[in-house]
Amino acid sequence: MRALLVVNPKATTTNERSRDVLVRALRSEVDLTVEYTLRRGHATALTRAAAESGVDLVVTLGGDGTVNEAANGLMTAAPAISGRTVAPAYRLPALAVVPGGSTNVFARALGMPRDWADGTSVIIDGLRDGRYRVIGLGRADDRYFTFCAGFGLDADVVRRVEQARLRGRTSTPALYVRSMISQFFSGEDRKSPPLSLERPGEETEGELGTVIVQNTAPWTYVGDHPINPNPEASFDTGLDVLAVRKLYVPSTVRTVTQIASNKRDPHGKQVLRLHDQAEFTVVAGRPQAFQLDGDYLGERQKVHFMSVPEALRVIC
Repeated sequence: MRALLVVNPKATTTNERSRDVLVRALRSEVDLTVEYTLRRGHATALTRAAAESGVDLVVTLGGDGTVNEAANGLMTAAPAISGRTVAPAYRLPALAVVPGGSTNVFARALGMPRDWADGTSVIIDGLRDGRYRVIGLGRADDRYFTFCAGFGLDADVVRRVEQARLRGRTSTPALYVRSMISQFFSGEDRKSPPLSLERPGEETEGELGTVIVQNTAPWTYVGDHPINPNPEASFDTGLDVLAVRKLYVPSTVRTVTQIASNKRDPHGKQVLRLHDQAEFTVVAGRPQAFQLDGDYLGERQKVHFMSVPEALRVIC
């Protein structure tokens, strides 16, 4: 079996010694090539080239951004098997994820251990046993995502956190909370929500202040605590949506509390929830922040979302 290991050298939970241990462990099972990412988007190019060269497995060592890029590289590779009836999961190399970032939402949603060494053991056992899981992905225009997307307030918070990290701040739950509070009270969209959600054959849902899209649950983690705006979201179904209408302080605080507590599904007059959606479009009256899998991708005014079933085989 031929495999590619894509390593983000900035992965926060590993060092050179642990990477050497990982490489030796994988090489005991597969014919392994190792590549290090040099820039944003590099993992996509490396993975696409490997898939088109006929590798059987792509392993990532990094955070959710590295996983997202690898998934996009696989999904945009030229098919090894022709024919529209063949789902991507059965014509593309399998994917395995070694957790190496600060949060690792995708790996944890799959049930992978948080420790990179334990995760490596799970992958090796899966290779020996031929064990894998077929999962669906989400697609936003021409970009695939593994666990979440966000438009509006959610993405603005991601943008603030990324800016803070560029200034040398460490990504922590406290940083996200402070960024959310600052953005909520400084943003102009609290009183005039600019977003609308359009579905085929359904009435348009307008005056939305923020839209969260999930391909699985949880949406994210705060330390060990899962955050679940859409608890029914799953890799095995379509996309789930939670949108908040006008961002009034009392109703927004209540919704955030419901999401954080995980005791009751978010609900209320200002909350819109949709389950198992095949496709929809979010339109903004003015440019809005946009994020996929926790990476800020700039501002957009229109994004078309689709569920992509049977997209990948994942060793887990």
